[in-house]
Amino acid sequence: MKRPAKAAPVSVSAALRGFRLNTYTLTLLTVIVFGVVTLAPRVQTWVIQRQQIAEAQAAVDKAKQDVLDMQEERKRWEDPVYIRAQARDRLYYVMPGEVSYLVMDADGVDMSDTSGTVGAMLAERANTDEISTDIRQTSNNWVDAVLESVIRAGIEEPVEETVGE
Repeated sequence: MKRPAKAAPVSVSAALRGFRLNTYTLTLLTVIVFGVVTLAPRVQTWVIQRQQIAEAQAAVDKAKQDVLDMQEERKRWEDPVYIRAQARDRLYYVMPGEVSYLVMDADGVDMSDTSGTVGAMLAERANTDEISTDIRQTSNNWVDAVLESVIRAGIEEPVEETVGE
């Protein structure tokens, strides 16, 4: 078996010797450079526009999916059973004759919350962790207050206010 002969190293000057710079080569190089300079901005614009089209198409697809989700949600709200379930879950409604109990976990109430939530209300009312066993009675009877308001609205005459001179 013969070993393949190694190629002799080619020097740069020997490689350039065979390369002639004539008008044909200069014209071809000029056309290539001119083409690259002319087409590069247009290709860049085309790529940017394709990206924008893809983003717009994705936004349209998302909007279509959102519309489908909303239509599905609207169909759910047409079902009386779903409405009843939502009223029970969200508004704590009960059917006539049922008794509703709202059990709150004392550990789950954030007593430092001041955002106007149930936790904030409980934090204002109770500054202690003890639970009282006393039954408290309100000092005002709301039925009497409503009755008094209705009677006063029917009997009393409106009073005109005079603006200070």
